[in-house]
Amino acid sequence: MADSPSLKALLRRLPLMLRVAVAHVLNLSETAPYLDLRSALIVSVLRSFLEPDPSRPHTVSSVQRLSTRDPGVKGRLWVSTYASPPPPEAGARDALGRALEALREPPARQTGPGNGNDNGNSSIPVPEYVPVEAEWTGYRAAAKPNERPPAISEKEKYHEMMKECRAPSTVLYLHGGAFYLLDPSSHRSTTKKLAKITGGRCYSVRYRLAPKHAFPAAVLDAFVSYLTLLYPPPDAFHDPVRPEHIVVSGDSAGGNLTLALLQLILELRRQGEPVMWHGEPREIPLPAGVACNSPWMDMTHSSPSFQGSTPSAFDYLPKPDTRAMESILPCDIWPVKPPRKYLYVDAALATHPLASPIMARSWAGAPPVYMCTGWELLAFEDKFMAKKLARDGASVVFEEYEAMPHCFAMILAMPSTRRCLDAWGGFVRRAVEDPGGIASSATSISARTLGETALRFDDLSDIGEAEMRERVARKAKEPAAQAIARL
Repeated sequence: MADSPSLKALLRRLPLMLRVAVAHVLNLSETAPYLDLRSALIVSVLRSFLEPDPSRPHTVSSVQRLSTRDPGVKGRLWVSTYASPPPPEAGARDALGRALEALREPPARQTGPGNGNDNGNSSIPVPEYVPVEAEWTGYRAAAKPNERPPAISEKEKYHEMMKECRAPSTVLYLHGGAFYLLDPSSHRSTTKKLAKITGGRCYSVRYRLAPKHAFPAAVLDAFVSYLTLLYPPPDAFHDPVRPEHIVVSGDSAGGNLTLALLQLILELRRQGEPVMWHGEPREIPLPAGVACNSPWMDMTHSSPSFQGSTPSAFDYLPKPDTRAMESILPCDIWPVKPPRKYLYVDAALATHPLASPIMARSWAGAPPVYMCTGWELLAFEDKFMAKKLARDGASVVFEEYEAMPHCFAMILAMPSTRRCLDAWGGFVRRAVEDPGGIASSATSISARTLGETALRFDDLSDIGEAEMRERVARKAKEPAAQAIARL
């Protein structure tokens, strides 16, 4: 049974739900030809929860605590928690620092109005190490739906999980949540499904969250987690994972981190220097592939999708709104001091390719990439990124799902959900088992029939790279009141 606050929140939305239901049944809504009634209600109610409401102020810390609450483990799921200890040397931090400077955009070196926390020409600070926790997640076939895990150690749970793995696939998973919400525990349903489809396992990272831990803390934690898989610390449960068995994956902000980690790896490979890690110089190999679900590519929300006041009929994500700040009360972690425009990143670094991967100049040498999006606010930047990756020589499997909202496969129970999860997990399998068999393709998938229509990469975006870069840089310089980032 829902707790009292949740029930009260739903009761307040009964008039909305009634309006949506009537419009849907009478075929008067834009979504009616595509969505079933249940899905239309879910999208509308989610949108109402996420839209700013100045009459109900809240703190960032309270919302963050609520979103990271662990519901516990039960059912057909193995979860084994491991914390990678900080290495004794600064190798990974130094490597990230070199990449941050090498990739830094010239506009980010210039101060401008509204930038806040501008670093000028100084080096970009790299955060200290912390133990980086992650959840090994696998499919537990014989468990009953509400069965709890056995009372054994985390290491023993890991080995029990490994008994059920049928394939070497290892998904390094980076969860979404706008960099300040959610947790591996909120994404267990997704990582469990990926583990089941691939026959392998997921390593779901509990990276540091903004606004307390700003960019590039999450990037460092993702990099440490990749190194942890490749070169396990002495107390790790697992044996070294071969890079050709690793696929980095994530949704929304986690999709951003996925491509930021790939860009970091590509840059370190361009530099050709090994990284000191737990007493050994280590090479940084490419993973087998990367897979992104509705990735957030642009911290500034510069795309046309975010302009204007008309909401998207098909997405639940709210557009940037100055009322958002009116709903936020001060707390220990926000607003930060000195003030910052974005929750995740200093405005002066919002154009950095490791913060906004859409700004990366080259993806040459990238492994195969899977990317899916819907009819959502992020579709514009996702389609641009798919075209850019393909032009730079990557094998790209791009899918656009008709009428679907942001990360729909995690919230809706429609035929498109099953189709998306099978494609996502199927890509992981192919990247590990038959990477040479992955051919670039761009496809549109019908919401009702799942019919497929081939798309041309060149037609995915009508904006050039120079125009995109200029658009993002201009948006980053806007005063904070004009560029509130809410995802």
